[in-house]
Amino acid sequence: MSLRGETAVVGVGLTEFGGLPGHTHMEIMAKAIDKAITDAGIHKDEIDGIFSANFVEMLTPLTVAEYLGINPTYMDGTNTGGSVFVNSMQSAAAALSLGLCNVALICYGSNSATGPFTHPPAMHTVEDVYRPRNPITPYALAANRHMHEFGTTREQLAEVAVSARAWAQLNPAATMRDPLSVEDVVNARMIVDPLGKFDCCLISDGGAAMIMVRKDRAQDFPKKPVYMLGVGSRTDHNLISCMPDLTTTAAKEAAAAAFSMAGVTPADIDVVELYDAFTINTILFLEDMGFCEKGEGGAFVSNGNIAPGGSLPVNTNGGGLSCVHPGMYGMFLMIEAVQQLRGECGERQVDNAKMAACNGSGGFLASQVSAIFGTQETL
Repeated sequence: MSLRGETAVVGVGLTEFGGLPGHTHMEIMAKAIDKAITDAGIHKDEIDGIFSANFVEMLTPLTVAEYLGINPTYMDGTNTGGSVFVNSMQSAAAALSLGLCNVALICYGSNSATGPFTHPPAMHTVEDVYRPRNPITPYALAANRHMHEFGTTREQLAEVAVSARAWAQLNPAATMRDPLSVEDVVNARMIVDPLGKFDCCLISDGGAAMIMVRKDRAQDFPKKPVYMLGVGSRTDHNLISCMPDLTTTAAKEAAAAAFSMAGVTPADIDVVELYDAFTINTILFLEDMGFCEKGEGGAFVSNGNIAPGGSLPVNTNGGGLSCVHPGMYGMFLMIEAVQQLRGECGERQVDNAKMAACNGSGGFLASQVSAIFGTQETL
């Protein structure tokens, strides 16, 4: 069965971003959940499906249920890294459509910036003999290969960070809002060649939560529902040394599946939200999802094309590069898509936005999950 239009997002919640000292990850998560259930106009006891994961504990859904004092009928704590919550949205849509739950909660909280656990956590693999600086080294490999094969430049990578910062300057909730130029990015301290300080995402505290229901209930809530039109999930490796092609991610197949389910093409999309842990991500995913041809991503992101006023709005909240990145950023990009389609984004609002595409990325460019969201009129 197709999941197209069968479920809708009816509530979202975000905490403040940046540093939230003195708060546990569960307290931050609870704040986001409280905002989401208020947004949806429901009581927590109506939630009977929990979808959650984090870097701190193994049994996250059990912890969330206990913390909220509820007894869900369906739980999923599958952890695929940064793609986990787009994947959770797919699982929630399936569980709702099959009647396994009626009100699904997807939630995340992190005190990565101020808590006792470092972020990202230690990522020990058999590749440790080469002393990589994870997680950045695998992305630097991909960036170098893209530069070698297609002539992509550091200045083009920098355009991604500059565009994200331009969107962040329109978002009062964003962490980094100071002006940023291509020269600033290129001349910044090198971390792992060719990626410098501003090519890398933030490390933040923050929480996010989302409420989903079946389409037959979607109109029963205070806010404008946003429907899940398509979703696709793929992976082709775990270790970066096993990635078949450093310049092509599994988002190529994931996005194709999502677009096929939705019955639309990249040309139909009004706003794009991508997991931009590093600047190379945005270029790779725009290519792999079909917004430009392979190898043309560097040119595509240049000259303000993905910035405010450009032809394709990308990462309109400022992304992980300038807005927020508490690890597992997928929740935040989906919520930005929902708020854009609701028309709630103020100065950064994309005019007449009806359809949004998202892509979450987990591991070292490994797990890719793409989703298409749309308003009522796109059903």
